Amino acid sequence: DQAMGTVDGQLFLDWIESVEILDERDIRVNLKEPLTNSNLLLLSYAPRILPFHYWENRGDPSETTLEPPLGSGPYRFADYDKGYVRYERVKDYWGADLPVNRGRFNFDEIRYEIYRDATVTREALRKGLLDYYFEPDIRQWSSTYDTPAARAGWLVREELYVRDNAGPASAITFNTRRPRFADLRVREALVLAYDFEWQNRTLWHGTETRANSYFARSDFAATGLPDASELALLEPFRKQLPERVFTQPYKLPVSDGIGRNRTALARASELLAAAGWRLHNGELIDRDGTPFEIEFLMPGPDQQRMILPYIGSLARLGIRGSMRLVESAQWINLMQSFEYDAFVQGHGTSQPPVMMLPFFFHSSAADKPLTFNKAGIVDPVIDTLIEQAQSATRLSDIVTACRSLDRVLLWNFYHVPLATVAPPRLVYWDKFGRPERETGARHMQSVDFIDMWWYDPARAARIKVVD
Repeated sequence: DQAMGTVDGQLFLDWIESVEILDERDIRVNLKEPLTNSNLLLLSYAPRILPFHYWENRGDPSETTLEPPLGSGPYRFADYDKGYVRYERVKDYWGADLPVNRGRFNFDEIRYEIYRDATVTREALRKGLLDYYFEPDIRQWSSTYDTPAARAGWLVREELYVRDNAGPASAITFNTRRPRFADLRVREALVLAYDFEWQNRTLWHGTETRANSYFARSDFAATGLPDASELALLEPFRKQLPERVFTQPYKLPVSDGIGRNRTALARASELLAAAGWRLHNGELIDRDGTPFEIEFLMPGPDQQRMILPYIGSLARLGIRGSMRLVESAQWINLMQSFEYDAFVQGHGTSQPPVMMLPFFFHSSAADKPLTFNKAGIVDPVIDTLIEQAQSATRLSDIVTACRSLDRVLLWNFYHVPLATVAPPRLVYWDKFGRPERETGARHMQSVDFIDMWWYDPARAARIKVVD
């Protein structure tokens, strides 16, 4: 019951009516709807089962505590201070010899150093106070690690191969609950106005790839025109879908990355005019004279450098853009009450994506504050395709349904897709041994611990202090 009360439980497990404890080893899960493969996948992501004998007299396990709770993993909490948290390996770990764990968890101690400033963290890494660091900032990754230690081959940068997420890492989301974003032509114009190539060149050192699919870099992404299996799903809805779903491969405009993308802006201007907006004294207004305004909501200043150039492009169309920076509590309240025009939303999906689809795109999620359907998508065709993907029992059918869904979403322009999910970027001191095939890298970035490496004294002996 405690687990079902968490945000994750409300978000992903609301198809469960109740849970009954039958005896010491058996429970019964009563469902609100028929069981699907997607439900089974979701259960594997459900919050862990907590030991009753430990929590019986310790209150609410969701509350913050300084008492290390009982665990069952390969490491246990050892000690902490304001500057670090340290874990020690469990010598008699019950799962050490399971085939899935052989060769993993090779360090006797794991110590997480706590820094409140990323610049200081990087300096500590370069000095050798840290063994490794996942670098989230592409500017730092591209330009600040050219050090003597790096040139000697001791401090290494590496992009890791991880395939558990796909699609756009983030996207600009428009709130279609607001009338000016309900028109598909307006949304398409807003998508066209974003010059990804310019931003990639000037802000991201040309390292990013734009997501042309909600499932980019996966087998579930739509490419070209619909094949026969996709057409079988889409044809019954032809009158309800944009004609281009059937006649054109989806492709975002590509600029030269040097300046204004005039072709895309000209097309955007035509679409806005067709939607009833006109220019008056350099300002875009509707039939009532109301100016077109977009406020971009932000929980922190890091997105400003990305949104400011976009506001400049919108200004050339006569659209008045602004940014509103809010603190975390206000951000949560505004998100839950859908009080926003647009914002940058994390948009990567797990693979296969079926279990995430209802929470990102289904009509039933549009009015629920804890889902990811922040655009307010309400479309019976999309709902049907999601249900097709979730009820499929063969991978080929899941692929067909997801590709069909991808086309419908893309041609409705609910978001401005940005860069695809980037591989985890790791900077580390080369003093570790590692397996030839690192199959355990699946969740490497999310857990921030490389559990299949081991310390190599010979490699470590090569490293010397370099001033």
